Amino acid sequence: MRRLLSNWENGGRLLSNKNSIIIKCLERHASGGVDANVQPGKERQPAQKSPAENGDAFATKYCMGLVEKYDYENYLSTLLLPQELRQAAFALRAFNVEVSRSVVGHHLEPQITKMRLKFWYDSIDKCFEPATNKSYVQDQPVLRELQRTVGVRRLNKVYLRRLVTARERPSNQAFDVMRDLEDYADQTCASLMHLLVELSGIRDINVDHAASHVGKAQGIVMLLRAIPHTGRQQAVAVPLEVLVRHGVSQERILRGAPDDKAVEECVFEVASAANTHLELARQLLPQMPRVARKIFLSAVATGSYLERLRRAHFQLTHASCIKRDSMLPARLFWKSLFNKF
Repeated sequence: MRRLLSNWENGGRLLSNKNSIIIKCLERHASGGVDANVQPGKERQPAQKSPAENGDAFATKYCMGLVEKYDYENYLSTLLLPQELRQAAFALRAFNVEVSRSVVGHHLEPQITKMRLKFWYDSIDKCFEPATNKSYVQDQPVLRELQRTVGVRRLNKVYLRRLVTARERPSNQAFDVMRDLEDYADQTCASLMHLLVELSGIRDINVDHAASHVGKAQGIVMLLRAIPHTGRQQAVAVPLEVLVRHGVSQERILRGAPDDKAVEECVFEVASAANTHLELARQLLPQMPRVARKIFLSAVATGSYLERLRRAHFQLTHASCIKRDSMLPARLFWKSLFNKF
């Protein structure tokens, strides 16, 4: 038994080391790798950059750090994007992080939330103005990166605005039916997926449908994962029609007792909706261009969470559903090799 435990601990450390190596390889790949012109044993001398280029480099690094801190799973999947899309994708994800953080806080006054969202909403128009116009955009690294992105890519301003307006929904307002939950996921996560698709320049109806389905799956899962951290003054993400059908109160969802079968049925119904959208997106995989498949790598984390939730019998507070997926870096790298999600 002692030998078995020792082997298990060594295996766990080895797996952790492998994941760390994979993450470092992804980050090195994102930074451009090693310069082939540098001779072994010689250190590459940094090129002289103008102040503007230094500012852009800072903004790029700032966006990456922001996504890594607050949206780690999508940070990993973005590292695997083609180099020509990666910087712009981090700008979009960083903007989404900043907008979502504007409404975070159990004791945040509604008026303060509205003011924060109004700032980001107005900033979208500022980013579409010529870069020569003096404004506060140049003082905010995320907006500076977003302005650079919209200056070289044809992005739909409507999707950016939906990222902001969707967050105007009060945190204590419950979803009445499943359609309301799907609409919210569509306005937030699906809008971001559509923007990522636009970065690639792909115009394909199958890719657009997949972006919608993946976004809805991600949005529903995001709301499910937030339930264990939801305060009593906030509404849970389970629609009222589902709660009424199973005779469950929001308080019982928050308690998450492991032997409450009715709560399990409620969570199962919502998770099934997310899984349905994910499977519909995967069915469109054969009709997608290869570049588009890289964009949808973020769905790997969504599918992984749904599988862990199923094994935990749809108990949201189970340890496997709360902690970070240690195998995600390896899963993403493997799926990326075979252009799947």
